[in-house]
Order: sequence, then structure tokens, then C-alpha cells
Amino acid sequence: MSVHVSNESVSQPVLFIPHGAGPCFFMDWQPADMWDGMATFLASITTRLPERPKAILMISAHWQTPKFGITASVKPDLIYDYYGFPEHTYHLTYPASGAPVLSERVSKLLTEAGIQNKQDASRGFDHGVFIPLKVMLPEADIPVVQMSLCNDLDPKAHLAAGQALHALRQEGVLIIGSGMSFHNMRGYGDANFTAPSEGFDEWLTNTVAADAEMRLAALANWSKAPYAMASHPLGAEEHLLPLMVAVGAAGNDKGHKIYSEQVLKTQLSAFQFG
Repeated sequence: MSVHVSNESVSQPVLFIPHGAGPCFFMDWQPADMWDGMATFLASITTRLPERPKAILMISAHWQTPKFGITASVKPDLIYDYYGFPEHTYHLTYPASGAPVLSERVSKLLTEAGIQNKQDASRGFDHGVFIPLKVMLPEADIPVVQMSLCNDLDPKAHLAAGQALHALRQEGVLIIGSGMSFHNMRGYGDANFTAPSEGFDEWLTNTVAADAEMRLAALANWSKAPYAMASHPLGAEEHLLPLMVAVGAAGNDKGHKIYSEQVLKTQLSAFQFG
């Protein structure tokens, strides 16, 4: 199934969401309700949309390439890129179709902005895509395209990529950055990281709500923010970079926090623009 991209739609918002830990929403945890709040939030996202999206463009923290990659398969496979989880989690399904027309459109917009990119007809959806979408849209009846991060993790490059894709929102495409607002593997479950995660979350919340010029400048220099290195160790900030693409695509639209919760003793949040 392909998708026709047109200019006849209501403008879609842009989202930055947490995707949890591996297949966390589809297995048992201790305590049992650890991920319930995040799952409830993800399941509510469709109520925030002005209309049903024609397609979804998702930027996941779990795909990095030398230049921006774009899935181009009609029926993408799933990539079970998590390890040590129960056997049944490697048999989860999410049969959403791809959208080669949208893939081509994304590539064209990036190219016109002078941003190198490559369509990939063999790449499937990693768990940063299919796990949250399985909670958000369990029917899997909206076409999906995934875009990668660049290996250099340059915040300015990812902000620029988002800016190049802004027009998609008026074409019925929902743009989602899928990552984690706090992602320091040493910090999860450690009370010593609670206050740093809250401090960085406060900075993120204020930055997202700032006007576009201030927001872009602040996020381009995110590593200078309070508790930035404790929240996203430099060189491993891939879970923050999908936010940069989302902010770029937001244009002048104000951002605001739409979910926040302490999980594994760290503060995790989601943001919406428009």
C-alpha cells in the first residue's frame, strides 16, 4: 500500500515520545505497573490529532547511518533489536505497510535542502518504531516510513532535517520522534540520578516552550544544559536526537509537555508541537 501525499489536510502536530525499554509494554515487569502510565499515554495520542494521519514518518533512536536513511519497502519487516527478553517478544507483529511515495517525498525535501540521504528498500522497522506504534495504533492500518539518525549525532544537522520536512505536516503526515528524554543506562534505577534527570527535564520543558529562534539555538547547544551529560552521555545521545528533528519540523509552533512520569527513578517526558 502506498500513500498519496496532498495539500488538502489539516496540519498535523509533531510529537516526541518515549518508547520505553525494549518490548516493555508486552511483558511482565516488577513492579507489574512500571510501564502502565507510559502505555496509557501512548494509547491516548490519537485523541490529540486533528484528523487521522494519511501516513506516519517516525524517527527512531535505533537506526543510525552515515547520511539520513529512509525506509522504502512496501511491506517492511520488523527488527527485534533488543536482547535477553522473553521468547514471545520476538514474535510480536506490526503489519503496517510502508509508503514508497512518502519515502520519495521525504528524500526529495531533504535533497532540496542540501541534505544527503538514501532510500533503503531492505530496512525494516526497529523496536523504536513498532513497539510504541503497537500501543498507539494497534490496528496497524496507517502506512509508516522510518527515517534514521546520522552517525555524527550533530544536533544542528538533525534540526535542519526537521526544518526540511516541515511541509509534510500540511500533507497529512504525522511526524514522530521516538527516543527518551533521559537515556543514561547507568542511571536507570539509581536514585542518584533522580535529581539530575529532573533538572534536565525542567530545562527541556522550558526550551521546548520557548520561541522558535531561542529553541533552535538552545537545542543546538544542548550539551551545555544543566545535567545534560548525566542525562545523555556525550557520544551516546541518540535517544535525544529524534527531538531535534521534531523541533525542526515544528517551525514556529509552540511546544509543550504532554506527559511526564518518574520511571526507574528517572524523569521521562513527551512533547507536542502544534
